[in-house]
Amino acid sequence: MSRPDGRALDVHRPVEMILGFHRNAEGSVLYRAGRTVVLCTASVDPTVPAWMLGKGAGWLTAEYQMHPRSSPARREPRDGRGKAPSGRTQEIQRLIGRALRAAVDMKQLGEQTIAIDCDILEADGGTRTASITAGFVALALALARMRAAGSLTAPVLRDQVAAISVGHLADGLALDLVYTEDSAARVDMNVVATARGAIVEVQATAEDEAIPRSELDRMVDLATAGVASLARAQQRALADAGVDLAGLFQPGRWRAA
Repeated sequence: MSRPDGRALDVHRPVEMILGFHRNAEGSVLYRAGRTVVLCTASVDPTVPAWMLGKGAGWLTAEYQMHPRSSPARREPRDGRGKAPSGRTQEIQRLIGRALRAAVDMKQLGEQTIAIDCDILEADGGTRTASITAGFVALALALARMRAAGSLTAPVLRDQVAAISVGHLADGLALDLVYTEDSAARVDMNVVATARGAIVEVQATAEDEAIPRSELDRMVDLATAGVASLARAQQRALADAGVDLAGLFQPGRWRAA
């Protein structure tokens, strides 16, 4: 049986990025993966939370929000408008923050905070992984701007980070699930990894029967191949925008994907 959008099982959705889409933010990207669309911005605050003052290190945080019509089915109320952020929202924004903090040496950032805001405009599966992949691009743009302004005096990037989903479907293992695949998968796995293939975080649950360890390993292998492809797309988009991504990396850590 073919996939809903006609892709091969080991191919991720076509990715499009418009960098600098939001003019007020230090870094921004409008990111499209098939029918999932996210606007990510990176904003710089020249201070840190009170609990970090005086420690000589910076901080990175993230927020995630679904647009009321991100779903094709119906309008949903915004979080914070008469209801607290859902547990799902809080879990995803913490994931985004953890994923992107893995890329940055906070001691070299200095006492500054970078806030990554991810607004899901259209959702067709993979919103958290798209937010992480786009969030890294917005982060790199902000860091380049900080370096040009003199507020960043040393390279701070340790790794290039992206994320993708893998599903255990009836037809086999599939990369980058759309919603209809996600909802029917025996296992839906989200993998955050670096361009080097190192693992940042894995989220996976078997919905019915448990799977053998060998299948889990195959899913991670497929995911890291997908992340490597997304890392190449990140690098191309940043290069086209005139960003010297390699120059933001600490010595010995840069790797062309």
